[in-house]
Amino acid sequence: MGLLFSASSGIPMSASKKSTAFARDLSTKAFPPNHPPVKFGKVGVLLVNLGTPDGHDKKNMRKYLKEFLSDRRVIETPRIIWWPLLNGIILNTRPKKSGALYASIWNEEKDESPLRTFTRSQADQLADRLGKNTHLIADWAMRYGNPSIESRLKVLQEQGCERILVFPLYPQYAAATTATVNDKTFEALMKMRWMPALRTVPPYHDDPAYIEALGQSIQVHLDGLDYQPEHIIASYHGIPQSYFDKGDPYHCQCLKTSRLLNEHMGWKEGFLLSTFQSRFGPEEWLQPYTDKTVERLAQEGVKRIAVVNPGFSSDCLETLEEIDGEVREIFEEHGGEKFSHIACLNDGREGMELIETVVTRELQGWI
Repeated sequence: MGLLFSASSGIPMSASKKSTAFARDLSTKAFPPNHPPVKFGKVGVLLVNLGTPDGHDKKNMRKYLKEFLSDRRVIETPRIIWWPLLNGIILNTRPKKSGALYASIWNEEKDESPLRTFTRSQADQLADRLGKNTHLIADWAMRYGNPSIESRLKVLQEQGCERILVFPLYPQYAAATTATVNDKTFEALMKMRWMPALRTVPPYHDDPAYIEALGQSIQVHLDGLDYQPEHIIASYHGIPQSYFDKGDPYHCQCLKTSRLLNEHMGWKEGFLLSTFQSRFGPEEWLQPYTDKTVERLAQEGVKRIAVVNPGFSSDCLETLEEIDGEVREIFEEHGGEKFSHIACLNDGREGMELIETVVTRELQGWI
């Protein structure tokens, strides 16, 4: 049991060598006459993040926001109510405002958003780290905007990937993030005649490697400050309260991340506060809200804080502009004196070691 015999020698090989042996055996066989050229025997890894507009002008912002806000996983409001609001009001007013916010954080050198810069770098570095295995190909995509999930899955398949690991870069699961990446992935596979085998990476909110990476990154940042924060705030992207009430596990996973991080760092109770940001519309969202919490702390006399975003794998509009911009201003306007935003793991050493650890584990049996 569990043995594969070499076609040339009849010598048994361990089950862990099956995939390599399979690819090698196929590559030696001649195709029939007029057979279309194909590549095979590779394993792909596709890192997927939320998305980004191609530019911060009104046209590109409108296109991006329409795709994002048309996703039924993101907006669960009945279409008969939502479509008139989206197409009649939001897409005629929000692109200009959002474009100005993106412009404030835009990577002018590469003419792209920081999220695209970081995600590309993560895929490139992952490819280098896995380079010793010539059967692996690493790539990246965005759920909204470019490059699309469908386009990169097609490229991976054309490069010979018969097995693909899709990695939604969200530590905590939410239907509006992880699930919609998987939705789009499965939709793309439905259009393929030769469909690759697929795995998706589960949430890693309580993975020891993730908690360790967060802890190391935070400690390096704190060591570089000229002050000791009175509180550290773990600010997670929010979701509507109704989504949680329907059974979304996101809130619980965020709080578990904070608990494990607090235990790992050995902080006293109450030093780390968990909050939720980026609410949209009149509906109640997960609380406590980040902006209101920061305002309250400043009014109560807290002078020094730092904010970290454990739910984001890369810095983006919500961290660079909302937290390091808007939330910083709120804290300082209400009496706060020292504010520091702790960068996401991004493509730094801690973040890349985490991605490599998760990918290597999830590829077991395939490589």
